[in-house]
Amino acid sequence: MADIHIDDFCRDAARILLQLYNSFPRPRAVYVEDISGPDEPDEVGLHSARYMACLGAMLWLADEGYLRYTSLIYQDGIDQAVLTNKAFILLSAASAIRLAEPAPDLPPSVAAEHSALVEQIRTALRQGTSDDISTIMRFFFARQPQAVISPASLSNYSVDASVNTSANPAPGSEQDPARNLPDAGCQSNG
Repeated sequence: MADIHIDDFCRDAARILLQLYNSFPRPRAVYVEDISGPDEPDEVGLHSARYMACLGAMLWLADEGYLRYTSLIYQDGIDQAVLTNKAFILLSAASAIRLAEPAPDLPPSVAAEHSALVEQIRTALRQGTSDDISTIMRFFFARQPQAVISPASLSNYSVDASVNTSANPAPGSEQDPARNLPDAGCQSNG
């Protein structure tokens, strides 16, 4: 039996993160119905399991440190939600998974931005296949924030491609990708 609830979770999490990324750094309300679709409570006022699973995804993302919010809006959503630094860094980083290659006629800086994980999530949601959405979201959740530079300026830095990005290397160690970056920040040489 397929784990449809996991596919739904991955789709909900992707939509939640994209809504917050699109308004970053401005806090905003995120409503369950905007993510999972309309839901009518039953005769005793209880929402469907699907609706509650979407609300659960919002709360899980907060518990795991991907977003912050100030309060629940009853069972309708979360108020004043914003991405954490961890989520912003992960979404902005270049993705090792490419669901679609950028058009060859794009300028190099725009093509590089299309390699960001957030763009791969957008592509997965546009294409709508559960496999793509699940794959890209599992990749997102498996990553750890490290010294990350904008994909558009990646060519300006010397980054060792053999570095294992699935682990958390000790700062300054041979495996630390920040060792080769100037000031380990988002500075550009051009």
